[in-house]
Amino acid sequence: MQALRINVEIVMERVPLASRWASEAWLPCAVTTVADDAVATADAPPEPDATGTRWRFRGHTLELHPTEAEGYFLNLTSPAPCIFVMWRQDDEGELRLARPVLATLSYNQAGRLLDGGERVDPVPLPDAIADWMRPFVATHYKPEPRRKVKRNDPFADGAFVPQRGDGTGRR
Repeated sequence: MQALRINVEIVMERVPLASRWASEAWLPCAVTTVADDAVATADAPPEPDATGTRWRFRGHTLELHPTEAEGYFLNLTSPAPCIFVMWRQDDEGELRLARPVLATLSYNQAGRLLDGGERVDPVPLPDAIADWMRPFVATHYKPEPRRKVKRNDPFADGAFVPQRGDGTGRR
């Protein structure tokens, strides 16, 4: 089955800091849907706003895959559903922009990215994207059946033979 896709743009915000170790911090602040006819490539240059504190990155997609249905379910049922944005900071240039690399809706995929040492930040999930996800999750997410827990019982099936203190194993 093909993945379900929606085109988005990611807005990164530069926040000035009063610190001797860093002059600024970058955070993703919004993810918005884009009409199919306004799709740009991921290589398109970012567009700054009038203040120069927010940068709009076009050409990203959110994809839903059946194998990640559990991660989408966990996200939708959490107290604060979100979009996870993985980003990297440029090493070149005067401004050193923070560029989004990937956006995902799966808790599991975001966890794997974090385990791999990537920067991943959450952005609140817009209602329109949550409504787009719900039918997919309802179709593809099947919870695992509950299983009985078998306890390690040393007295079951005569497996336990008390030992004498002399090491002979006789009773």
